[in-house]
Amino acid sequence: MPASSSFREKVEQLLRISPQAKPRVYKTVFDAAEVLSLNYGLELILSAGIATLGLVLNSPAVVIGAMLVSPLMGPILAAGLSLAASDLYLGVKSLIGVVLSILGAIAFSATIVWLLPFHVPTTEILARTQPNVLDLGVAILSGLAGSIVICRGGEGGGVTAMPGVAIAVALMPPLCTVGFGIGSGFDWQIIAGAGLLFLTNLVAITASAFVVFYIVRMDAPDVRAPIQEALVGSKQIDWIDRALRRTTLSAALGDIGRMRYRTLLILAVFVPLFIPLQRSFTQVRDETIARTVAREAVRLIVPGSQIVTQVVDVTRDRVILRLNVAAEYQQEDVERAKEMLLRRTGKDVEIDIRRVAGEDDLRLIRETLASRATQPVVDPLADLPRVGADLFMRVEKALSEAWPAESAPRSNAEVAFDAEGMVIRVRYQSERDLAAPALEAITIALRSKLRNQRIRLEAVREMPAPAGRRR
Repeated sequence: MPASSSFREKVEQLLRISPQAKPRVYKTVFDAAEVLSLNYGLELILSAGIATLGLVLNSPAVVIGAMLVSPLMGPILAAGLSLAASDLYLGVKSLIGVVLSILGAIAFSATIVWLLPFHVPTTEILARTQPNVLDLGVAILSGLAGSIVICRGGEGGGVTAMPGVAIAVALMPPLCTVGFGIGSGFDWQIIAGAGLLFLTNLVAITASAFVVFYIVRMDAPDVRAPIQEALVGSKQIDWIDRALRRTTLSAALGDIGRMRYRTLLILAVFVPLFIPLQRSFTQVRDETIARTVAREAVRLIVPGSQIVTQVVDVTRDRVILRLNVAAEYQQEDVERAKEMLLRRTGKDVEIDIRRVAGEDDLRLIRETLASRATQPVVDPLADLPRVGADLFMRVEKALSEAWPAESAPRSNAEVAFDAEGMVIRVRYQSERDLAAPALEAITIALRSKLRNQRIRLEAVREMPAPAGRRR
């Protein structure tokens, strides 16, 4: 007996999987791949609707409920079994089922989102747009757990009766997140991130199921015969079977069905999938390190109790630290913090600090306002006569210096105000009007002496009294 077969038999015994139960296990998984049924369609639509509304409402409990209802694990596990048992019919059937399920869930979710009056990405939605290697690990472990549960419980419970596995792998929420991205106006960042997460779960569960079903000898000759006999009634001559019989597809895939080609197929999908997941994981790692170091660096600038707000932005080649502090700081401490961040993260560092009012500043402001509130309120109109007299004295002094008293003696002067400024109205006695250049020179002199460029001069000439009346 080959060593590999002996190892597989020992694992089968340790898992307490009876060879007599394998046909039932196979039939259970085979039936779960049937998506063209009312029950499957209802479960798919209901779980998609629940997940979409849970994501929009930002409710983790509702999203978990959608995971429990989702029937997507069925055709995905069937795909893994088809690879392990080299069952081309089951492989085509499960592939069609997965594709139809994906399209149906996304279309229904996008329709719900399109009908909503608001399209705001919630935390639950954004959490499913940045998958990394850790999500791949969760999906692999979940696929292993689900496959083992199926192998050990072929009679009781179905593919969808695994609450823990369903919650851990979360197949429906990423699909509905893709639907949200489409229904909200084709947000490609959300669509791409959530699509990558679902593809990660899909490939990881399929690969895990393939490994488990192969190890428990679902493809062994001593179990293939009873398995095929058990499926005679289920594997009816449908359009898939007819298509495989009428074409040379089945014969052409004969060599591809060998184990080494099936393994290469899984690896060929895993490798390109691992690259963006690793890149995202590296970004998360760098952000975590940068934020941790930033918290330490801030303490070099000001005490933690004096930090009002702290924002850390991490890009691929730069760390930006924005602080609002309530205490004085030294530029030397800022340079030390920059040096620490640069040394620990290897990225360029930018620190923006703004000084805001602290407790001492606020206390001083309160005391100043309180002292002003206790001062008596002075009526500005009460001092108006004194202000007017002072202004008139200044105007009279300026007029006495600028007015040509000998050629045009003044009778009186008035000061008035309008919307355009101050008006000085002078009445003078003369046989003829003062020339315009003389009036302009007087106006300029008044504006200079009174320091007001909005002063206007109005000169009103009066005829001198006759000589006989002057006595």
